[in-house]
Amino acid sequence: MSQARSSSSLYLQLTPMQIPETAISTGIGGSEQMRRVRGASLLQEHTPASNSLVLYPGEPSEMVVKIKNLGTRVLQLHLESQGNFPAFWCRTHLEAQTIAPNQEIYALLYFRVPENFFESDRSLAADQSLVLDYHSRIDVSYTEIDSRQPVCESASFSLHVRPRSLYLDFLPGIYRETDFIGRLLHIFEQAFEPTVGILDSLSAYLNPLTAPEALLPFLAYWVGWPIDSRWSVMRQRYLIGQALELYRWRGTRRGLRLYLHLYTDLPLDEHLPEAQKHIGIEEIFSEGFILGGTRLGEDSLLGGGRPYHFIVHLRLDPGKEVDISLVREVIEREKPAFCTYDLFIEQSN
Repeated sequence: MSQARSSSSLYLQLTPMQIPETAISTGIGGSEQMRRVRGASLLQEHTPASNSLVLYPGEPSEMVVKIKNLGTRVLQLHLESQGNFPAFWCRTHLEAQTIAPNQEIYALLYFRVPENFFESDRSLAADQSLVLDYHSRIDVSYTEIDSRQPVCESASFSLHVRPRSLYLDFLPGIYRETDFIGRLLHIFEQAFEPTVGILDSLSAYLNPLTAPEALLPFLAYWVGWPIDSRWSVMRQRYLIGQALELYRWRGTRRGLRLYLHLYTDLPLDEHLPEAQKHIGIEEIFSEGFILGGTRLGEDSLLGGGRPYHFIVHLRLDPGKEVDISLVREVIEREKPAFCTYDLFIEQSN
């Protein structure tokens, strides 16, 4: 907490909510950039060393301003902030527009630097050097209620944009005496931390439902599953995740029903009879007429019946549609080669 200049009527006190933990070393290009701002020399000259606010990209930070009326009359206030930082970084909030004698009110300056500050091309100045240190000033203009002549009270502070470095936690305290070490280590941190993060969440990368889309072909190759562009990405995730289960039950009614369920999203209906399921598969067990092994009237039907034949019924809900060619391809892929089938698709009303 630090105290700014005061006059006979108004007293300002600045308190940064994020103070530097180490000695701040001036960022490259900061001084040159300051010369381009009107009043920059005044800001730089009157900025106390203790009025420093550290800004971490993507994280909010605040500067608290205490305003006290030292006079004997009610004052009407107007607050503005200026500096060589982008205007959209800062939002101001004044607790009240007027202040009574001996009363204290507070103002807040909310700062938020874009998360991609160090990666964005817009962060570079005209000379292509990255500005990390900025100077700012808060102006509080006030007028007495019965007077129209405004008076302005100002207080200066500095802003320092710094990256957070986790690697400093592994070093002795002597290396934390200046922020240069943290900025240097952050270069290596940006190079290695993505790999460390992948190792920490490796299970999510190996799960087809959570893996990045670019990794799906590798996971599909891993389980020997063909990638088909006609399937949506989410369908491919489901199929890759269930590939081993489909292989296990391939050539069976259970395997075919599971495959059709993954494609059509129709429920399995395990608790319903076959004739009422959304995916009904009826197997025909007749072997047809086999000379010497068939008894007429008991286990044969002259002129009809097909051996190793089954019937697939898809009962779609209203508004539901499926690609018939894909359904037939699924059945052809899952059924035994010697089996035949009929496909019926029914649309519920």
